[in-house]
Amino acid sequence: MNRNRRIFIIVFVVFTTVVALFAIDMASRTTAPWNKRKQVERALSTEVDGTAVDTTAADTLLMP
Repeated sequence: MNRNRRIFIIVFVVFTTVVALFAIDMASRTTAPWNKRKQVERALSTEVDGTAVDTTAADTLLMP
């Protein structure tokens, strides 16, 4: 194997690895189109939880 071929193979492997790592990183940070509805449901939850209840009206320390 001559020197130029060895350099080409090394550069090819490094380039392919870097591109694959970038693709994996981008895929982990984005949402697939078929999961966008689920993401909106998680962000804007319609169900009532304990933090959505206004407790200032029931506070007895604020009453004169």
